[in-house]
Amino acid sequence: MSARSHKKFSFAKMAAVAFVFCIAILLASQPAFASEGLGSFSSAISELWHSTGLYGFTQDGGFGKLVMMGVSLVLIYLAIGKGFEPLLLLPIGFGGLLCNIPLAGIAEAGGFLRVIYDFGINTGLFPLLIFMGVGAMTDFGPLIANPKTALLGGAAQFGIFTALLGAIVISNIIPGIDFSLKDAASIGIIGGADGPTAIFLSSRLSPDLLGSIAVAAYSYMALVPIIQPPIMRALTTEAERNIIMKQLRPVSRLEKIMFSIIVLLLCALLLPSAAPLIGALMFGNLAKESGVVNRLSETMQNALINIVTIMLGLSVGSKLAAETFLSPRTLGILFLGLVAFSVGTASGVLLAKLMNKICKEPINPLIGAAGVSAVPMSARIVHNVGQKANRRVFLLMHAMGPNVSGVIGSAVAAGVLLALCQ
Repeated sequence: MSARSHKKFSFAKMAAVAFVFCIAILLASQPAFASEGLGSFSSAISELWHSTGLYGFTQDGGFGKLVMMGVSLVLIYLAIGKGFEPLLLLPIGFGGLLCNIPLAGIAEAGGFLRVIYDFGINTGLFPLLIFMGVGAMTDFGPLIANPKTALLGGAAQFGIFTALLGAIVISNIIPGIDFSLKDAASIGIIGGADGPTAIFLSSRLSPDLLGSIAVAAYSYMALVPIIQPPIMRALTTEAERNIIMKQLRPVSRLEKIMFSIIVLLLCALLLPSAAPLIGALMFGNLAKESGVVNRLSETMQNALINIVTIMLGLSVGSKLAAETFLSPRTLGILFLGLVAFSVGTASGVLLAKLMNKICKEPINPLIGAAGVSAVPMSARIVHNVGQKANRRVFLLMHAMGPNVSGVIGSAVAAGVLLALCQ
């Protein structure tokens, strides 16, 4: 026998001994076995079997739990194997695995995922902390330098209201799918391509749909490189994609500081319901641009947002339980989310085409696609599509204008829906 075969054999023997030892301990821990000895061996075996996950999978809903564990593994694969939004799809997928373990109760009352969920999602705290970190990482300079690009971020929000109306229509014509106005509003926000905003709004209006909405929102954000380029190319001509835009002017530090304060004051005067999201975003940005609290800004950009991302992902994953996720409503949400995302992309491009005919300065219509606020991925995709058309077309900084305005736009849209539906 070779040394390699001997090692395999030894390992197999050790594994078998360890398995038998574990079974013996489990049997000895059963109350009936401990009190009555070998006479209750069959009873102890029965109790042991009923405490296993294998038994749980044989009960009602067990097949659904297996399906959802498969879905969770797909999310983990997309995060690790394909690099699609790994910072969120990985914890969401793992949270989905945990909440579908039979008899574990991890996502039920008293379970640690339920504790995290109640602390951060039910209260709306986690999305706000995420927005704070996003604000600390965001440069609003391109938007300030070219304010008209804010219109493109606003146009991209048409996808939100298209999906809202679509949810109401679907619930009236398709049996088995019943969306209330609050549900429709929560589904529509997927079109903003802003995961924290989608979580914040759905936790307020439709907590039972949170898992489906969050998975749809982050999945479509991850699929930006696949979804957006065909829409952009279909709606623009070769000549439009070749438009070279003028370099943006430098933006002073004072302008950036004043921007954060002015946006918050406008929100306070016009739409207080959006103040939590806008306030968190602008506070993070003010900490960054002020230059006097670098430690706070760096904490928001790194430690704080990383910790919250872990807990947010696990909390969202805990809503992937089979009993709530596997339903016709989930398919409706996934379909409407894709519609919302596509309409938002198309609306931004079409408005940019219109502005290009009206404005004196040429606008490359591709930058309108960045208004969906998937920061900074959609801006990079816009730049890449422009580069394929013409190597002299540099659109990254121009696309960041509608990109960051889309973040503000989705928060404002969430505030409007919250005010109308609560």
